[in-house]
Amino acid sequence: MRRIWIYALVAVVAIGAGVVFLRTRPVSVTVAQPENDVALRIYGLGSVEARVLSRVGFEVGATLTTLSADAGDHVSKGQELATLHPAEQEARVARAHAVLDANAANLAKAAAAVDATRVMLAQRTAANVRQQNLAKQNIASVQRAEETQRDEDVARADLAVAEAEQAVIKAQGEDAAAALRLEQTLLANHRLIAPYDAIVVARDAEVGTVVKAGDTIFTLIDPTTVWIQAYIDEERAGQLALGQSGTIRLRSKPASDFHGTIARIGLESDRVNEERQVWLTCSDCPQPMYLGEQADVRITTGHRDSALMVPEIAISGFDGHLGRVWLAQDGKLSQAELTFGARDDMGRVEVTGGLPDGAKIVITLPKGASEGRAVRIEDTK
Repeated sequence: MRRIWIYALVAVVAIGAGVVFLRTRPVSVTVAQPENDVALRIYGLGSVEARVLSRVGFEVGATLTTLSADAGDHVSKGQELATLHPAEQEARVARAHAVLDANAANLAKAAAAVDATRVMLAQRTAANVRQQNLAKQNIASVQRAEETQRDEDVARADLAVAEAEQAVIKAQGEDAAAALRLEQTLLANHRLIAPYDAIVVARDAEVGTVVKAGDTIFTLIDPTTVWIQAYIDEERAGQLALGQSGTIRLRSKPASDFHGTIARIGLESDRVNEERQVWLTCSDCPQPMYLGEQADVRITTGHRDSALMVPEIAISGFDGHLGRVWLAQDGKLSQAELTFGARDDMGRVEVTGGLPDGAKIVITLPKGASEGRAVRIEDTK
């Protein structure tokens, strides 16, 4: 029994020693190393879009009679794209012409009536002057003088009525002319004209279709306004500025990087996804560009001659500025709160302050690590 107890005691001591050794032996860690010539980039996911995109159609409704363009065609400003059946509107134009012609005839008649009334007034005025002079000389009776005065007054009133009727007919003529212009405009609207030099993205109707006013017939884009619309995480969007350069990788050409520049930054962020929109023009993207194609964007927001970059996953309690990290200092593990700055597109953050002299930031923490534990830094070269 004494021998068994001795063996058990030796085993317990050995196990205890092993545990102590395992707990106290140095653990291997990898640490962040300063880097030179560090480019700070932000990643965004976006798509190919066009700043000038128009869904064009007719301002009136009728049956489509011709279509002169199709998807993929280049069209010039002023080019006819489609027409509607014009017979009904042509009849309205003809009717408006007839009304205008009738008004012109009525206006001529009214002008003749004014001339005749003016001549009558002149005759009655002359006769009245003679009778008034004779009445003053007691050659003609007062009654006769009063009658000629009345005739002059009646002729003057008739002239005023004739001139008023002429003015009414003239105004009606202006209304008829405006109505004719309206009908002619509506007839012109039976032709769909390209508003600018464009590419036809889609044709949404065929000949023989009865369309309503406002129905989309063609979708057009200005090819000079194609750009990349990208979404950037709000946490990183504070580094964005107009004119910053970036690289664009299209889904259809994953092996090629194209060059872009920020042309617009959205003034309103997405409240649900917490993202900000940016638009980049592309200087060397392939042609043609396909709307809606997915694109990866990496925007260069800055450059450091030298920087210490730490993966975000190695930072605990990170609020975008402050966070705690594990340090390897004087051969032991410890924790410290550091300040951080710019981020890059690889999920890393720049250390800007708080790092003690001689300390290294641990980026891979093994199991069982605790403050005060001895560490051995692995060579990452």
